[in-house]
Amino acid sequence: MTLLSEEQQAIRATARSFAEREIAPHVAEWDRDGGAPRDLYRRMATVGLMGVMVAPEWGGAGADFTSYALAIEEISAADGGISNMMAANNSPVAAAIEQLGTEQHKREYLTKLTSGEWLGSIHLTEPHTGSDAAAITTRAVKDGDEYVITGQKAFITAGSTSDVAMIIAVTDPSLGKRGISAFITPTDNPGYHVISKEAKLGHRTNDTCQVAFENMRVPASDVLGEIGRGLSIALGNLSLGRIGVAAQAVGGARAALKAAHAYAKERHTFAKAIIEHQAVAFKLADMATEIEAGRQLYLHAAALRDAGIECAREASMAKLFASEMAERVASAAIQIHGGYGFLNDYPVEKIYRDVRVYQIYEGTSEVQKIMISRLLDGLDL
Repeated sequence: MTLLSEEQQAIRATARSFAEREIAPHVAEWDRDGGAPRDLYRRMATVGLMGVMVAPEWGGAGADFTSYALAIEEISAADGGISNMMAANNSPVAAAIEQLGTEQHKREYLTKLTSGEWLGSIHLTEPHTGSDAAAITTRAVKDGDEYVITGQKAFITAGSTSDVAMIIAVTDPSLGKRGISAFITPTDNPGYHVISKEAKLGHRTNDTCQVAFENMRVPASDVLGEIGRGLSIALGNLSLGRIGVAAQAVGGARAALKAAHAYAKERHTFAKAIIEHQAVAFKLADMATEIEAGRQLYLHAAALRDAGIECAREASMAKLFASEMAERVASAAIQIHGGYGFLNDYPVEKIYRDVRVYQIYEGTSEVQKIMISRLLDGLDL
């Protein structure tokens, strides 16, 4: 087992306590209503969850990446959609602003993100692109001291509820990948328009939107980093995102196991609790083993990242295994519940809906396999 420092254990305990107290009792209602109250994120910020890795001078907790991943697992165990809002705010938005933003950006944007006053959103994916991020067509054209941004983005977490957007757009089509830049702008910018809010299978506690930029003017001072570095900014921390998704998947799977284990001890057939039937007991054992394997994969990748060691292969392995494991475990939890598992009176139905997306975003399972296969030469075979 990966050994955790006292600080990492404390952050995990804080996140778990918050999730159990402030989120878990309400998620069925929020799932039906299509969103959590905005004040929730301010309360999350008071315990450091909206800027886990951001330096204390900017309102963050100043913790390492492993601590962040552990916190993500805990919030995801209560609700996947809320953990996704937390993830977008923490990394890439807050992390990118701290790393590449100006002092003004940090004062105006970063401190509001870490306090929960504002929420951040990342605008990369477009209706015609998915894993092929370099194929984006949203344009940003220089006009004096401003850039005029035109285009559409899709599958944007917090597209309608976020206050600041990190936008990836093409500034010079002739340069290919080197002609893509990053911008930050408040979402009350007159050119920012939410086209639609998507109706989703899961993660209904957050909004996922299509967004259009209609001749949206952004000051040149709100370029994030250097012109032409947008794709590297968006994808440079891709391993972090994939480790985060693995942690989300482990959290969801853990919640499914917890519900199935409790039900198996309460439900009786043939004069004994169904956990005493070997078929059910073995299923629970397999679920627990797979969850622990997923957790150790993401913790290993996170530890490499904290040590400054390249972890692209390990991040893809963690994301691939954990995301697919979560669906298997959630499905097994429904099976243990029998017919009741198919009803929304029990939590496993929602968990199953929530975990399915982990095999899709931050690179599909197929993309992870491509990445891993290309990095086999560095593996000790």
